[in-house]
Amino acid sequence: MKTTNLLFLSMFFLVLPLSLRAQSESVTYKANWDSLDQRPTPQWFLDAKFGIFIHWGLYSVPAWGEEKAYAEWYWRHTFNDDGTLQKNNWGQFHQRVYGKDFQYADFVPKFNCEMFNPDQWADIFARAGARYVVLTSKHHDGFCLWPSKQANQTWGRLWNSVDAGPQRDLLGDLTVAVRKKNIKMGFYYSLYEWFNPLWRFDRQQYVSQHMWPQFKDVVTRYQPSIIFSDGEWDLADSDWRTPELLAWLFNESPCKDEVVINDRWGKGIRHKHGGYYTTEYGAGLSDTDHPWEENRGMGHSFGYNRNEPLSNYKTTRELILLLVDLVSRGGNLLLDIGPTADGRIPEIMQLKLIEMGQWLNINGQAIYATRPHTTPCQWSAGKKPEQTSTKDQAEYNLMDRIGKPENDKAVIQAFFTTKPGVLYAITPGWPGKKLLLRDLNLDRVSDVVMLGFPDKIAWKKQDQNLILDLSKITPDQLPCPWAYTFKITYEK
Repeated sequence: MKTTNLLFLSMFFLVLPLSLRAQSESVTYKANWDSLDQRPTPQWFLDAKFGIFIHWGLYSVPAWGEEKAYAEWYWRHTFNDDGTLQKNNWGQFHQRVYGKDFQYADFVPKFNCEMFNPDQWADIFARAGARYVVLTSKHHDGFCLWPSKQANQTWGRLWNSVDAGPQRDLLGDLTVAVRKKNIKMGFYYSLYEWFNPLWRFDRQQYVSQHMWPQFKDVVTRYQPSIIFSDGEWDLADSDWRTPELLAWLFNESPCKDEVVINDRWGKGIRHKHGGYYTTEYGAGLSDTDHPWEENRGMGHSFGYNRNEPLSNYKTTRELILLLVDLVSRGGNLLLDIGPTADGRIPEIMQLKLIEMGQWLNINGQAIYATRPHTTPCQWSAGKKPEQTSTKDQAEYNLMDRIGKPENDKAVIQAFFTTKPGVLYAITPGWPGKKLLLRDLNLDRVSDVVMLGFPDKIAWKKQDQNLILDLSKITPDQLPCPWAYTFKITYEK
C-alpha cells in the first residue's frame, strides 16, 4: 500500500508541472485591457536590459534634419500636404540639394542599400553585448522593409523594399542574421502613415483594410520577439481596434508565447497599458514595478542626420553610465543607431557599440538578469537634483549627477543592482583608495571582488556600512575604463 501511494505521489508531482504549464499555455486573452494586462511580460525581456534600435528607411537618403530634430521626420517637416515644399529650413535644404520638383517618392531608387551586410551588423550587435534588436519595419512614411502587398495597394505604387529600391527583404535578412547570433529580434511598426491616401480619405477603412492585415502579415512572416508600436496618438485604442489585434497576437499568432509589446497602442495609453512602458530621450521611470524601457539615439536623432555635430553625440562613458543608471532603477535601454542609405552603420556608432560591449564583457553580470536593490544608488551628502517629469524628451542630464560634490550639491557615488545572494555596486569612476558603502544591511557578507580584477578585495563591516580597501590597486591594474563593479556576496 505504501509503495502504491509513493508511486502515485511521484507520478502526481511529475505530472503537476506539466499540467500547470498546459494550463498557463491554454489561457485565452480577451479583447480588453483588463484581460490583456494580465499577461505576464516574458522573462527574456526582464533579463535582457540592453537592446539596439534601428531607424532605417527612405529618410536615410537625405539623412538631414535641423541640428536637434528627428531626421526620420524629413517628409513631414519638408513637404506640405499638397506636395509643395514648406518655407522652412527643411524645405530650403531640399530645394537646394534636390530641387523643388523632387518628391519624397523620388528617394526610392536612391535607397539602394548596396553595402548592407546583415551578418556584419549582427556581429556588431553581438560584440556590443545587445540582447535584442528592433528594426523599423516601417516608419510614419509607410515605406516597408519587407514585401508588403498592402503598402503597394493602398499607396498605388511600389512602396516596399522588395518591389522597389534595394529589391531586398531587409527585415527578413536582418532577422535571420540576428537570430544566428542568439539575439532576440523584433521590429518597430508605425500604426499611422502621414500621407497614405487611405489614411487621409477614410481612417476606419485604413485600419480595417490596411493596418490590420499588414500587421498580421509582418507578424506571421517574422514571428517577432518584440514589437515596438508607435504613431498611435491620433486615434483612441478603440478606433485602432488594438485590443482585438493584441488578443489575436497573444492567442493565435505564431509568436504568442514569446512576443513582448510596448505601451503605444492608442491615444492616452502610454504608461497605462502594455507589456512594458516607454520613455523617449527622457529620464526613464522610477517607483514602478511595471517593466519599462528608455529609447534614444546616440545624438538627437533616431534616423541618421548628416547635419548633427559631434558635440551632440553622447560619449561612450555617458552611454555606459546611462545604461547602468536605467538598469539600477529597473529599466532597459534601447539604444538607437541610424544606418546610411547604402547600408552602413556609421563608424562613430560602431565604435561606441563596440566599446560598450568591451565594458559589458567584464561587467555584464552586474547588468543582465539583475533586479533593483532597495535603493538604486548611493548619494553623497548635499542637495539632490529633482526629476519630476517622466514625459518624452524630458530634460535629464545624468552627468550633472556624477562627479565631485560641490557647493552642497549631492552626486551619485555608486549604483546598485542585485541577484540572489549578490549585491553589485557600480561606481561611476574610480573611487580612490577607499570605498564606503552605507546602510547596506547585509549581515553575512562572505566575499568581495571587483569584476575583471584577479584578487579579492579587502573589506570590513562597520555597523551596516561596508568599507572596501582599494589602496593596493594601481592604475595599470584597472580592468576597464569609465565604471567599476564590486561584487558583494552574502548569505540571507
